[in-house]
Amino acid sequence: MKIALMGGTFNPIHLGHLRVAEEVRERLELDKVIFMPTFLTPHKADEMVIPAAMRLEMVRAAIEGNPFFEASDMEIRRGGRSFTIETLRELKSSDPDMEITLIIGNDSFNDITTWCEYEVLFDLAGFAVVTRPGYAVKKPGEVLPVELAAKFWYDPEAGSYRNSSGNSLTYIFATLLEISSSDIRTRVKEGLSIRYLLPEPVAGYIAKKGLYK
Repeated sequence: MKIALMGGTFNPIHLGHLRVAEEVRERLELDKVIFMPTFLTPHKADEMVIPAAMRLEMVRAAIEGNPFFEASDMEIRRGGRSFTIETLRELKSSDPDMEITLIIGNDSFNDITTWCEYEVLFDLAGFAVVTRPGYAVKKPGEVLPVELAAKFWYDPEAGSYRNSSGNSLTYIFATLLEISSSDIRTRVKEGLSIRYLLPEPVAGYIAKKGLYK
């Protein structure tokens, strides 16, 4: 099975997340995209995050009706800080033949060397690097140490980079919806409309629970 893993705080999930996931799925011909809310995010320690169970409920509400999307509580059940390397190892142990692609923004990819055991990530999964406005699109050789970058070569037929582990690194120029979770939280706090920024069931959940006020 070919899957993509989209992790994040999803605080809250919005239409930008969903559109990116849909376009990556089509571009890479994936069987499924798994949305995985973090329990604690190492790189967002200072962000005010609502309980993980609530963020998971919003993800489930957002993806309902899409047979190619699935929500996972793996990192929530594991607890503690959510490190991607641990998630990949757990997924691989459950199904060694599973082909996994990580969906990340190019801002995160540009800082990939700060991630826990980042060198091993490229052995366990491929990468779909989604461009974000305001961040430079850097090639593997500009981001990774020389020894690791040397393991990649460009495959013009596939339109992506490949590495010696057989995994790919593909840059995705997806439809950019300039929506952010932080902006949504601010709008809620200020009593402004969040309609058309996120799915209606998610907006309804936020209103019902009185979140972000």
